[in-house]
Amino acid sequence: MITSVLVANRGEIACRIFRTCRELGIRTVAVHSDADGNALHARVADEAVRLPGAAPAETYLRGDLIVKAALAAGADAVHPGYGFLSENAAFARAVTDAGLVWIGPPASAIEAMASKTRAKELMGIEPLKDVTEADLPVLVKAAAGGGGRGMRIVRRLADLDAALEGARAEAASAFGDGEVFVEPYVEHGRHVEVQILADAHGTVWALGTRDCSLQRRHQKVIEEAPAPGLGAGLERELHALAVRAARAVSYVGAGTVEFLVADGRAHFLEMNTRLQVEHPVTEEVFGLDLVAEQIRVAEGHPLAGEPPRARGHAIEARLYAEDPARDWAPQTGTLHRLAVPGGVRLDTGYTDGDTIGVHYDPMLAKVVAHAATRAEALRKLAGALERAAVHGPVTNRDLLVRSLRHEEFTAARMDTGFYDRHLAALTAPAPDPHAPLAVALADAHGRSRFGGWRNVPSGPQVKRYRMAGEEHEVRYRHTRDGYEPEGAGVRVVQAGPHLVVLDVDGVRRRYEVARYGTDVHVNADRLTALPRFPDPTAQHAPGSLLAPMPGTVVRVAEGLVTGSSVEAGEPIVWLEAMKMQHVISAPATGVLTELPVTPGQQVQVGALLAVVEQSDLEGARGTARATTDDGQPEGDR
Repeated sequence: MITSVLVANRGEIACRIFRTCRELGIRTVAVHSDADGNALHARVADEAVRLPGAAPAETYLRGDLIVKAALAAGADAVHPGYGFLSENAAFARAVTDAGLVWIGPPASAIEAMASKTRAKELMGIEPLKDVTEADLPVLVKAAAGGGGRGMRIVRRLADLDAALEGARAEAASAFGDGEVFVEPYVEHGRHVEVQILADAHGTVWALGTRDCSLQRRHQKVIEEAPAPGLGAGLERELHALAVRAARAVSYVGAGTVEFLVADGRAHFLEMNTRLQVEHPVTEEVFGLDLVAEQIRVAEGHPLAGEPPRARGHAIEARLYAEDPARDWAPQTGTLHRLAVPGGVRLDTGYTDGDTIGVHYDPMLAKVVAHAATRAEALRKLAGALERAAVHGPVTNRDLLVRSLRHEEFTAARMDTGFYDRHLAALTAPAPDPHAPLAVALADAHGRSRFGGWRNVPSGPQVKRYRMAGEEHEVRYRHTRDGYEPEGAGVRVVQAGPHLVVLDVDGVRRRYEVARYGTDVHVNADRLTALPRFPDPTAQHAPGSLLAPMPGTVVRVAEGLVTGSSVEAGEPIVWLEAMKMQHVISAPATGVLTELPVTPGQQVQVGALLAVVEQSDLEGARGTARATTDDGQPEGDR
């Protein structure tokens, strides 16, 4: 009987596992890096053990330190969560060799499926060896790990070598294994997977299907169960293939078998020998707690006969601190408030006041809605996200709401190219034009007025704000009855420091206002108050490349020094933020006149990375445009 569990992970998944452990009466132990010393998962566990350092390679990827932590804390079992060491056979063996219970599949099963090349061989599928033009497009993938790390789409044969080199480097950094392989890239396919659960007594359950087609950088954004519109025959085939994969490696515990579905055919991708990030949608549909089932299976209990029957539909959206309109750039800062209306499930590793740092995955929470039908679940989830208070850095919340309401998604006609086709429209600014007025009136409330009213009217009050990348000027006057905004059709009904009610062309609208320094959140809009007389700002030379996000310089192009000639699009600096690498490239052909950064250097947003004196067009000041090398370390994403 397991009495104490150490979770070898962080953030949302650690908190989620702790929740089940508490319900089962099991003591919980967290591990945390120095960067996570005050993280929610470290605070809610019964005990926490420090892993010195901040980088994953010296903390959450140090299996030896985690085993020592479990023994020191008196834990008798280890749950790996997802990502990090969850699919590391050597770690699983180290746990069991230390006399601890491993809440996961046998090391032999992890080993057999950890390499995607070996997994495909088990399923009778051969990777591409000699790629020709006829094979294009192809996908370069890391043999170990997941989450889009070490993955590149190649559409031109000339790009293959660079893609292989980049994928190997990223895979080695993320998983400690630089092996990559090449497979055909299936265009316009749906990403469909089957949740399996197996015990040590020969029973294997196939717990329905999930559709995870809405992805950015090969990382899942919205998932649902069951996968809509497959047809009974294809669903049976997927279940059979998933059970076959599990039995081929004598699988025990929870796992997922992933496929691409195109033209009514299933193409095997891989088997993930762990819990998936999107497991809550399966839990909601089947009424199961998969973590509790994992623990029972690890204790040696058999599964209870037939699996429960599926009921209804569940959809999960991943809320990220990132800016989809700026190439999904991760965001950092203080999460002042995270509040989602009731009626939906919220799995999160953050709470109000927590800091979103640069070291780890930018996912803030998973929001899950369950209802009798898919349409009802869609409506429920979109409505909850729309009304949620997410105060702090920029997030993908608006993108999620628009995605859930997009005609292609509501009609279940989506595929993995959804965001390639629709991202521009989904991220087009659509702020409430009256939000700046609401902020100005909230700010004005309670301030002293003139000592007496005059017959000569005073001049208007003028306030300036930045919203959705544009500046907005607001003008209003104090009157005997309150406030009178300039502009037809708007009347102030109520104005207080946190709530403003406006009558807009006969329709009353409520604006909830929350201020954090110069940043203001008004309903779903985020504004920045601008000074009336802006101070002069530092100017950068034309051709300056500025850091688009805080992070670490991990690489500078070999051989580049000041005075070097560069071509337009040539990589100059590799910046890593939240475990994603961003390539900062030359905006045009010219000469590198400044290169003030070195590998290992920490930089903030707007820091000068390089200056290219352009020889063929006018220089431009601004933030460097970065292309992103995909990846997240903590999950299948």
